[in-house]
Amino acid sequence: MNEIIRNTQDSVTGASLDPQDWSEFRALAHRMLDETIDGIANIRARPVWQPIPNEVRAALKSDVPREASDLAEVYRQFAEHVAPYATGNVHPGFMGWVHGGGTAVGMLAEMLAAGLNANLGGRDHMPIEVERQIVDWMRRLFALPESASGIFVTGTSMANLMAVLVARTAALGTQARQHGIGNDGALLTAYTSRAAHGCISRAMDIAGFGTDALRKVGMDTDHRIDVEALRAQIATDREVGFKPFLVVASAGTVDIGAIDDLKAIARLCRDEGIWFHVDGAFGALAILSPELAPLLGGIELADSIALDFHKWGQVPYDAGFLLVRDGEQHRQAFAQPAAYLSRESRGLAAGAIWPCDLGPDLSRGFRALKTWFTLKTFGTDHLGAVIARSCALAKYLEARVLAEPRLELLAPVNLNIVCFRYRADDAVNREIVADVHELGIAAPSSTTLNGRFAIRAAIVNHRTEATDIDALVAAVLDFGARRSGGVIEVEAPPLAAQ
Repeated sequence: MNEIIRNTQDSVTGASLDPQDWSEFRALAHRMLDETIDGIANIRARPVWQPIPNEVRAALKSDVPREASDLAEVYRQFAEHVAPYATGNVHPGFMGWVHGGGTAVGMLAEMLAAGLNANLGGRDHMPIEVERQIVDWMRRLFALPESASGIFVTGTSMANLMAVLVARTAALGTQARQHGIGNDGALLTAYTSRAAHGCISRAMDIAGFGTDALRKVGMDTDHRIDVEALRAQIATDREVGFKPFLVVASAGTVDIGAIDDLKAIARLCRDEGIWFHVDGAFGALAILSPELAPLLGGIELADSIALDFHKWGQVPYDAGFLLVRDGEQHRQAFAQPAAYLSRESRGLAAGAIWPCDLGPDLSRGFRALKTWFTLKTFGTDHLGAVIARSCALAKYLEARVLAEPRLELLAPVNLNIVCFRYRADDAVNREIVADVHELGIAAPSSTTLNGRFAIRAAIVNHRTEATDIDALVAAVLDFGARRSGGVIEVEAPPLAAQ
């Protein structure tokens, strides 16, 4: 035996990190899996969310673990201190922030992916073919050409940033990647609506344009971008020497789920020679529902589409995705030669285009597997029906709000998001949301619409039933009465309606 290895083994007992006793490990692993499945199957027995006790936070804090611990003991700490205090989006009562509920199927796929421990940055192996298969499925669903490309990312915030970078390279050429955006880049302007997600501004910041280069255009009465105002802003900018290069439309705005007029924006972008990107974080997967897909008319004309499978697709976190119409333009925005990434004609290093050519990451997990399992196991028709049902539940909540004089609807219900409030001031409604969270029966989020605090219920979880909606309404009414001292402020209806 080599002397160096012998000396090392003298100082380290069991150099490998594999279990010393596979049978013991297997038994514990089965217990972990069984208990996780039980947790999902019996999720209604748990609160949606519960406050973290100080002693639980304290129990997790420790020094750097230089010594080994027994796996069973580590798992006990997880089961007692981590699992009971998660976000809660597995629970059917979770209605906040457009978080998907995940599935047991997706959980198993994530476990299988971890077993393979594949790096999908590049090279020639089947996990990359699985990702390419999903790219092809998405290309077909959104009717993009065969030259389209796609890639998994963490989420739509990253996908939107990458779309801005692709549009930047398309506008300035690849030399901008070496020299920066320069004087020409300083004149580029982008456009979106005031209802767009904040990640668009952040993307403009990170891409080197600055947030002032993003024009936030007003909305119409349906909370969609005002296309005529967009056209006028573009014309004004051109007149003073700016160079419009990008429009970001929303397929499901963050506050109320509005879908911009994608056809009209596509025509405008075509006429103006501007990159047309769609932020479809959750709304884009409405394409799976024959009932809802017409709302997305025009998305097939987009130059790029960003979406999350971990929202309406019910894939466990995280599984964001970017689809680009022109795969070569996509590649030009990110590909970078390196000797250690050279491509060969055969062997593991074979292949012309690797995923690392289409994004900033070289180390990439196997996100595609849980998505592939989800799409294959449930089928896109069934997933589309689940999406349509969540919109029907939102309509049910809308009806409950409209029928209850103590509640007020604050925005039209376009898809699966309902914004309402108890008829009291903002402070009372803030307390109501926190009260409902701590009660553990529902978890809505909140937003501000027209300067007023809104309770925001985003129905995303496939487990949510009408009874969960009823429980939310009952809790809001109960806490509203308590917080407002029984005094209900009711605004007078408009004169025309009296």
